[in-house]
Amino acid sequence: MPRSTPDIELTLLLEAIYLKYQHDFRDYSRVSMRRRIEQARAHFDCSTVSQLQDRVLNEEGVFSQMLGFLTVQVSELFRDPSYFRAIREKVVPILQTYPSIKVWVAGCSSGEELWSLAILFEEEGLSARTLFYATDINPEALRTAQAGIYPTAALVAGSRNYVEAGGKRSLSDYYHAAYGSASFARSLQPQVVFADHSLATDSVFSEVHLVSCRNVLIYFNHELQNRAFSLFRDSLVRRGFLGLGSKESLRFSAATADFDDFDRNERIYQRR
Repeated sequence: MPRSTPDIELTLLLEAIYLKYQHDFRDYSRVSMRRRIEQARAHFDCSTVSQLQDRVLNEEGVFSQMLGFLTVQVSELFRDPSYFRAIREKVVPILQTYPSIKVWVAGCSSGEELWSLAILFEEEGLSARTLFYATDINPEALRTAQAGIYPTAALVAGSRNYVEAGGKRSLSDYYHAAYGSASFARSLQPQVVFADHSLATDSVFSEVHLVSCRNVLIYFNHELQNRAFSLFRDSLVRRGFLGLGSKESLRFSAATADFDDFDRNERIYQRR
C-alpha cells in the first residue's frame, strides 16, 4: 500500500536527524512521534515537515530546540507514590544487605524521579553507600536534573505524593525555597553521575543493583523496547531490580524469561 506524504516526510526527517546528529528516534512510537513533530512544525512556523527538516539540517540551534519536542519532559516528585512505597518497603530491605549500591535512573528527564529516590535512600540510611547514575539524551533536561531546582508550585503534588509514598519527614526538609523556586541540590548531597546516554544507540556502561526507567518505554516501538530491556538485563547484577512505569510491562517482550515478577502491581521485576 502506498505510504502517505506525511508518513514519508516523518520517515525522512527522523532519518536525517539520525544521519546528522546521531540521535535515533526511528523506532519510537509513530503515533506519539507524529504528534510531537506536528507541535514542532507549528512552533517553528513551518508549513510542512519537509520545511522543518530543512531548518533542522541547516539552521544552527534548531535541533537543540527540537529535542524538547522529541523527548517527553513530564514528571513530578514521587510520581505514582505506590511505586516508591514498594521500593521503600520491599526493595530497600534487600538493597540494605549490599555494602555498596548502584542505581541507574534511565531517561531521567528533568530529574524529579532521581531526587525522589535520593530522598528515599537518605531516609533509609543508604545515601552514603549509593551511587546514582542519571542519564538522558536531552542536554537541557540533564542540566535541569543536575541543578535540582523546581518551581515551588510543583511541590504541592510532590508533597502529597511524598506522604503517600511513606515519607518519614516533611518534604520541605529536603529543599531550600526562595523566589518561587525550591533547590534540592543544596539540601541533599547524593552521589550522582549525570550522563548523556541513549537507550536506542548506546551500550551498557555500568553494573547496577536497581534500574528505574519509568514512562519512557511507552514511547518506543516493540523492537526498541526489546533493545532497552536487554540493556537493563545486562546492566543488572543477578537478582537486581528493574522498575517500570504503570503502563509498561515486560510481558510479551524478548526479556520475559530473564526476569521474575517481584511486585506485579508496581511493575517491579527481579533479574534471574
